[in-house]
Amino acid sequence: MKIDRLIGIITILLQNNKTTAPQLAKRFEVSRRTINRDIEDICKAGIPIITTQGYGGGLSIADNYKFDKSLFTKEELQALLAGLRGMDSVSKKSTLASLFDKFSDKGQHMITKDIIMIDLASHYQASLTQKIEIMKKAIWTKHILSFHYYYEKGETKRQIEPYRLIFKWSSWYIFGFCLERKAYRLFKLNRLWNLQMKEDTFFEREIPEEELLFEEYFTEGSIHLKAIFDESEKHRLIEEYGLDSYLVCQDKKLLFEHDFVSYKNMREWIFSFGDKVLILDPKELKDDRKKQAENILKMCEGNEQHDI
Repeated sequence: MKIDRLIGIITILLQNNKTTAPQLAKRFEVSRRTINRDIEDICKAGIPIITTQGYGGGLSIADNYKFDKSLFTKEELQALLAGLRGMDSVSKKSTLASLFDKFSDKGQHMITKDIIMIDLASHYQASLTQKIEIMKKAIWTKHILSFHYYYEKGETKRQIEPYRLIFKWSSWYIFGFCLERKAYRLFKLNRLWNLQMKEDTFFEREIPEEELLFEEYFTEGSIHLKAIFDESEKHRLIEEYGLDSYLVCQDKKLLFEHDFVSYKNMREWIFSFGDKVLILDPKELKDDRKKQAENILKMCEGNEQHDI
């Protein structure tokens, strides 16, 4: 992409102080004319590139536009590298190489210090990486995305103007303006298939600030759950809600209370504990659990008759 090449040119000038158009053309495998146009675009963006003629001449950036790499501490570089490694886990092209061009000495030293490892992928890594690449390109180039979406109400086909990729609570989401619903929506990538970037483009909307408060899509606080868990499930309660999320009863059972914003999410979570949990509230969930148990019993009885 052109934007990557422009950033690459700026990076080389910052790192090497001076280079030439033929060297840049060879580095990026483009013509010298293309490099000249890139230099013009960089200058139009307000970054002054100085051309020096004659022996030892070339292209360079004015000194007042350079930065001192020593301003970055080892801890800061470690954080940058950890974040980039995480993005590399869901990217087809590594971003670490370009960072090492900028921080060659410290960067190469820090690559051996794998103190923090972040993996943003899942067992859908191949398809997830492909989706993210298409979505990033669509966001940058302002192309409409179409896809097939599976959710609790069934299946649907959607077209959106994509604006943000979000990683939250171990899952990836795409945020955009849904052309079918005429509203901003958040879609989970693992429920999204047959993704296509359309030829149609869109004009970027001015997104209201309240729509960008993504925490509200995940914040809990409307449906109160009260349940008693078996002691064997303590590790899951601690993992997901912390040490203070339950009270230990006299029989070593765990009394758990929490507020959920989504009944569906609460239902899926509580049912995943099987017979290791007793639901006290809400009544709707107790009835739902009883109905599920009755249906499972009927299925088992039906299988036994079929086997006979």
